[in-house]
Amino acid sequence: MKKREAQPIGKLVLSFLRSESLESPLNERRLINAWSEVMGPTIASYTRDISIKNQVLFVHLSSAVLRQELMMERKRLVQRLNEHVKAQVITDIVIR
Repeated sequence: MKKREAQPIGKLVLSFLRSESLESPLNERRLINAWSEVMGPTIASYTRDISIKNQVLFVHLSSAVLRQELMMERKRLVQRLNEHVKAQVITDIVIR
């Protein structure tokens, strides 16, 4: 019986997720869950629905003023959200 080198459990789990094509959906879920943490409770209270499709985050807001303000900050929001989940999950945000 051959001895194998020990590997950290985190590395093994990540390898498994990649091999089963589960890493991307997991990161998408983590990013959606991080929205209220990154944006804060005030903006989260105006958020009605969040989804990701083809690396685009779709956010539905109930405030037109907030919608306009966030539209001007889209690039920075993409960067902040991706940094929070430590992965390149989204490339753009559509705010409705």
